[in-house]
Amino acid sequence: MRAVILSGGKGTRLRPYTTVLPKPLMPIGDMPILEVVIRQLQQAGVTQITMAVGYLAELLRAFFGEGEKFKLSIDYSMEKEPMGTVGPLTLISGLDDTFVMMNGDVLTDLDYADLIAFHKKSGAVATIATYERKVKIDFGVIETDSAGLINAYIEKPEFDYRVSMGVYVFEPEVLAYLKPGEYLDFPDLVKILMADNKPVASYPFSGYWLDMGRPDDYERAIDEFESRRSDFLRGE
Repeated sequence: MRAVILSGGKGTRLRPYTTVLPKPLMPIGDMPILEVVIRQLQQAGVTQITMAVGYLAELLRAFFGEGEKFKLSIDYSMEKEPMGTVGPLTLISGLDDTFVMMNGDVLTDLDYADLIAFHKKSGAVATIATYERKVKIDFGVIETDSAGLINAYIEKPEFDYRVSMGVYVFEPEVLAYLKPGEYLDFPDLVKILMADNKPVASYPFSGYWLDMGRPDDYERAIDEFESRRSDFLRGE
C-alpha cells in the first residue's frame, strides 16, 4: 500500500514556529508530528510513502531520508508553486493502485487499515475520513419571515457538522480528472467526481482527531500525545 503525504504548506497560522521549521516537523513529545503519522501508516501496512514537499523541503529530506528508520520506502515530489491539496498528485508517477492521501499534521488514533478496508468494500472511487464537530454560535440567532418579522430567536445555538479529517483513500481512476500542473483543491475534485456520478464515500470516525492548525491546537497536541501516547502508537 502506498500513501501520499501533503507536506509542502508554509503553516502560516503557526508562525513564528514555522518560520524555521516546516509544520510537519513540529515536535510533539520526543518526535515530530509527521513521524507519528508515518509510524501509524507503517503499522497499517503502508510500505511506500511519497511526500509532496515545497516549503523547507530540504529539512524534511534530511530528517526522514529514504525511510530506512521506519522500515518503509520514502520518496519526495517537489512542487515549485502551490498546487492545492490534490494538484500535487499530477506530479507523482506510479499511482496505479488504491492509495492513501493525507495531510502531514494530523494527530489521530484512526485505524488506517480499517479505513482502507472500508473504502475497498464501499466500491467508491474516493473515501473521506470524517469527524463530527460541534460549532457553537456565540450570539443570539434571529430568524425572520419575508416581512421582516421575527419568528424565532435562538440563543447561542450549537450545530453538528461532519467534517473532513484531511485523510482520504483514492482509486487511481480519480487521476483522470486532474490536469497536469493545474491547481486543484480536494473539495473541487469531490464536486467534479459527483457531477460525473462517481461514488464518493464518507468513513465516519468517532475516536480522537486534532488538526494542528493554530498555536493552541499545537499546545493541546503536545499534552494529548504525552498523556495518550499508547493510543497513537499502538505496539510501540
